[in-house]
Amino acid sequence: MSDIATIQGACRCGQVTFALSARPVVTMACHCVGCQKMSASAFSLSALFPVESFKVTSGEPVIGGLHGEARHYFCPHCMSRLFTRPAGVDAFINVRSTLLDHPEQYAPLMETWTAEKLPWVTTGATRSFPGLPDPQDYPGLMEEYARRSA
Repeated sequence: MSDIATIQGACRCGQVTFALSARPVVTMACHCVGCQKMSASAFSLSALFPVESFKVTSGEPVIGGLHGEARHYFCPHCMSRLFTRPAGVDAFINVRSTLLDHPEQYAPLMETWTAEKLPWVTTGATRSFPGLPDPQDYPGLMEEYARRSA
């Protein structure tokens, strides 16, 4: 466990709860059409955490969404979208930041898939990418987020 206080999260009905023992490494808003449809909103908000810091503490999430390479986990009762295990990325887990205690602390640093962004949407993110950032961009984004959130 980290030296920070544990971050708690839960689905809307509270049947699935989880805890994180580390700070996020970056926060984001995703504008892809898939996120728009799964969130029934203009974008989805999430925070990327080291996978070893994440633990489901009650309930059993189920896979939903497209059931493709990226695994999207939901509460089986209220169907809240909880977290995603990105395809090919074993070190990190992408948690819906609005499910965390004090979601106001997780403003998005970056926005992704702006090529699919609805034209009237603004997020306050300071970095924008038409798709996903290149893998080599992530270390710099993580450093910037660490400085901003310190």
